[in-house]
Amino acid sequence: MNTPTFFDHAVLALLWLGYFAAHSLLASLRVKTWVAQHWPTISRRYRLWFNVVAVALILPPAIVMHTIPTASLWTWTNGAAVAANGLALAALAAFFWSLRFYNSGEFLGTAPPTNQPARFVLSPLHGVVRHPWYSLALIIIWTRDMNSAFCVSALLFTLYFYVGSIWEERKLCIEFGAAYREYQSRVARLIPWPGKILNAAERQTLEESAVVHVAQQSARRQP
Repeated sequence: MNTPTFFDHAVLALLWLGYFAAHSLLASLRVKTWVAQHWPTISRRYRLWFNVVAVALILPPAIVMHTIPTASLWTWTNGAAVAANGLALAALAAFFWSLRFYNSGEFLGTAPPTNQPARFVLSPLHGVVRHPWYSLALIIIWTRDMNSAFCVSALLFTLYFYVGSIWEERKLCIEFGAAYREYQSRVARLIPWPGKILNAAERQTLEESAVVHVAQQSARRQP
């Protein structure tokens, strides 16, 4: 087996950073607006194109991660393996359960575009952390057996989820105003925290407050 080198891992890190940069750029409001102005046909299916490009771009770093020489860092065994795999399966089950609170057609980009205003939807998992899919992904990532290439990838994904959540929330604060800012103050970002969990009634109150904000914003845009 070849010995892993710093160069191998540096190349992997650069590929992941390039993917993260491209993913963030394509998700930005500036790029979406530019595409709408110059390619309205593509813009009508922007979410679908975004998902296709995201899958294509993730392949190179994923392939490199699995092919470069690596050194084993740790392997879960015995009871630890049972606990680690149990946590990963629970996170995966929570992800599929949470899909019921999303419009799968809108998320995948297969549904026809509508002019309906954005909705602020808080699932039960959103009452525990503000970015539940990021949190679940981190559980799955960090409960795997770890080699050096996977560890580089895991660290970069952890950083990206944290930084990406900050960028995402800037857009959500603009979109949903005071309702989202209150939500930020009352629920933890990625790691559940005692005393920062919302029940169903509290989530509904925030959702209704966001509806009022979106309606007011829409009224101001009317000529």
